[in-house]
Amino acid sequence: MKVYKPEWQCTFSVNESARESASWKERIAWRIRKFADRLDGGGRTLKIDCDVSPHVSRQDIDTCLGKGFEVTHGLLTQLAHHAACEDVMRDAKAELFAGEHQR
Repeated sequence: MKVYKPEWQCTFSVNESARESASWKERIAWRIRKFADRLDGGGRTLKIDCDVSPHVSRQDIDTCLGKGFEVTHGLLTQLAHHAACEDVMRDAKAELFAGEHQR
């Protein structure tokens, strides 16, 4: 009896700037991205490299990335809520935080 073994590979990386070993073309591209961020005012450019084998459609990859950013948004919203609650507590009950270094 033949045993079938599925094989797959997925590499995923996110970069916010050029690597030290980047080519001159990549370094120029990152300078342009940073310039665009300044023009947009406060944005953040990320470069996502994703290599999946066997082939997965671009649409499926984009769907996964979109869902991942939705989860990220939820987590950041929770963090903001917790920070806001802590700020209110630090103001309303400063004596509870008297022993800590202020932020």
